[in-house]
Amino acid sequence: MKLSEIKSILPELENVEFQLENGTFVPEHFHVTEIGMVTKNFIDCGGVIRKEEKVNFQLWNADDYEHRLKPGKLLHIIHLSEEKLGIGDFEIEVEYQDTTIGKYDLEFNGKNFILKNKLTACLATDACGIPPQKQKISLNELTGNQNTSCTPGGGCC
Repeated sequence: MKLSEIKSILPELENVEFQLENGTFVPEHFHVTEIGMVTKNFIDCGGVIRKEEKVNFQLWNADDYEHRLKPGKLLHIIHLSEEKLGIGDFEIEVEYQDTTIGKYDLEFNGKNFILKNKLTACLATDACGIPPQKQKISLNELTGNQNTSCTPGGGCC
């Protein structure tokens, strides 16, 4: 989800709720402690230099159980970060600490913001010699509805 998307969704909401992909909710009393711009300059295993830019939201659980972040307040924080930091309309990455600090992509299901698990991947599979994953096919699919019994002299062996 890009920053412009969350900005268009927030005015329509009464509450801001984040949910992990496994269905667990981030506690209602979370804080958005940071909104920032993260730039990652790196080289992949194939030798290609890359640059990745993301808007970063950091969620934090405090012992402030009376705290509830309202959509208007989050929208204000976003506008402030755009104004003061010059943040552009990039994809959002959310940092949230469950058992360790995790980084998540962000989606919206019509009611809640969903923290989507991120996966690592090779960006240069053609350069590092990893063979493409073979398609798995059932032996029955290969033979179709043919008689699969093998008889001597039948040419199947």
